[in-house]
Amino acid sequence: MRGRILLVEDTPSQAEIAKAVLREQGHEIRHAETGAKALAAAIAWRPDAILVDLVLPDFSGIELMRRLRAEAVEAALIVLTAHGSVNAAVEAMREGAADFILKPYSSERLRVTLENALEKRLLRRQLDAAQNELGRARFHGFIGASPAMQAVYRTIESAAPSRATVFVTGESGTGKELVAEALHRASPRAGKRLVALNCGAIPRDLLESEIFGHVKGAFTGAAADRAGAAQAADGGTLFLDEIGEMPAEMQVKLLRFVQTGVVTPLGGTKPERVDVRLVCATHRDILQEVQAGRFREDLYYRLYVVPIEMPPLRTRGEDVILIARHLLALYGREERKDFEGFDGEAEAAIRAYPWPGNVRQLQNVLRNAVVLHQGPLVTRAMLPALLLHDAPAEPDPRPAPDPPRIEPLAVSERRLILEALEHTGQDVPRAAALLQVNPSTIYRKLLAWKKAG
Repeated sequence: MRGRILLVEDTPSQAEIAKAVLREQGHEIRHAETGAKALAAAIAWRPDAILVDLVLPDFSGIELMRRLRAEAVEAALIVLTAHGSVNAAVEAMREGAADFILKPYSSERLRVTLENALEKRLLRRQLDAAQNELGRARFHGFIGASPAMQAVYRTIESAAPSRATVFVTGESGTGKELVAEALHRASPRAGKRLVALNCGAIPRDLLESEIFGHVKGAFTGAAADRAGAAQAADGGTLFLDEIGEMPAEMQVKLLRFVQTGVVTPLGGTKPERVDVRLVCATHRDILQEVQAGRFREDLYYRLYVVPIEMPPLRTRGEDVILIARHLLALYGREERKDFEGFDGEAEAAIRAYPWPGNVRQLQNVLRNAVVLHQGPLVTRAMLPALLLHDAPAEPDPRPAPDPPRIEPLAVSERRLILEALEHTGQDVPRAAALLQVNPSTIYRKLLAWKKAG
């Protein structure tokens, strides 16, 4: 394995030997005679590995390793020294050395040690990259390490630099507005405003004014010109939440805005061009709304460019505990309570509950527990009865079933044989066929019963 190698060696003869070996192995080499020069070269060049002599003219190799670590230089460190001792080796390894080689050393020893260190460094970087990709527990306001949330994070990262419209779906309380915030913060538009508007919370006759603004006198009460959310978000992001609640006549105007990027304030005649990144969200099945004629199909295709579906909390596994711990710490600080965590039974109850209200419901439950109780641990008894499935069961209107008829096996056997004989007119072979036994079995049972009286 070839790499960029920084050799820190103040003895010219030793340096030439090492450089010859490294060149023979195909590595790219730079050489520094002092610790200060080595530190500057490492920061500027960012080598894959550094061969460090412990004794240097200005400061020790151990001190150099400490300074490299302080500067976040991630190269593999291999110590070369003629002053080998157990203490020096231990201290070097404690400071992050990958290996320790005593002078004089063979070219084979240097080759194997260097290849092992480079391979280990590569594997560690690959592992770190995989953990960052697959195991992030936090991301732009989100908390969750589940595979479903990792997929959401990757989609946000991919879509953030784009101008494409993002359409977020998911149950109420799953964090759709957090998606808009994350997209905005991760985008080149982060320096401008994110403007959020809930289309379901605004009266339909005011929705146009809220999005596109109005001029003075446009309607009763319009005492002055007012910019809408689209103008306020110019250069940034416009988040239209619950867009499935938007009335049909407003959908037509929004479609024109999406197509042209131009808005005309209500009551005005002068169009204005704005540059916004549009993010929409709804808890409804938007395709079903299109098929039912409640949402325009042409608008759907304009908006549904990059879809992100937020998973419900009940499908996110251990995320519910991660979120619960975060909320407990947050509310504990706000309420000045000394909660430290949950006991085992409380965590088990939180895991088992299906959370129909998702994160919003979890917030409510934990706020209630913190306000009404004292720490240090949240116990099962502090959680609402609904969460614990403690609500009294509805009485069953159906009559209780009769208990099963249980009798000794010998009694059942005699009853079945006699019933079969009665059914066949005392024809033993036919009764045996019905009971799937040998006729001799019935003859033997009859004889035994007769002897027993």
